[in-house]
Amino acid sequence: MKKLKTIFCVLVLSVLIFSPLKADENVQKALNPHELNFFVGNFDYSRKNNSSLFGIQHENQNLYRESFIGKISPITGFMITGDNSTYLYTGIQANYNIGKINFVPSFSPGLYDQGDGKDLGHILEFKSELKLSLDLSKDTEFGFSLNHMSNADLGDKNPGTDNYLFNFQKKF
Repeated sequence: MKKLKTIFCVLVLSVLIFSPLKADENVQKALNPHELNFFVGNFDYSRKNNSSLFGIQHENQNLYRESFIGKISPITGFMITGDNSTYLYTGIQANYNIGKINFVPSFSPGLYDQGDGKDLGHILEFKSELKLSLDLSKDTEFGFSLNHMSNADLGDKNPGTDNYLFNFQKKF
């Protein structure tokens, strides 16, 4: 009888652990909270010495918060230019959904290294961005964004840079 109880308990636990979950949206977010935004574009596009740009940004859906300005979440990202300039940042973004179209403004302070590229005047730079994207599926978006990076006159010079990006965003 004791063996039968043990086998029964093992079977019940196995079914509970290995059966697929039919969960509501909150449980699915807890199981799959990560969203990655891969982007490519042009760094300092309005000037003749512009450069290509590639980056990745992470967002954790468990950290979304409703606020008086809408749904906000923290973001962290990294980008590198064709001239080996790098920018590591963390900040916040607001998410506004209008059907399948998403409007996402963000603000991120970060650390900039000039590499062989443009001297922005300071290691601390601030990035303001506006992104429009289209839902391709439940977990995938494609979009376009414009951003401006500046040191807010912390350095001796503050040339700033304007960038455009094509975004591919995927929830994992």
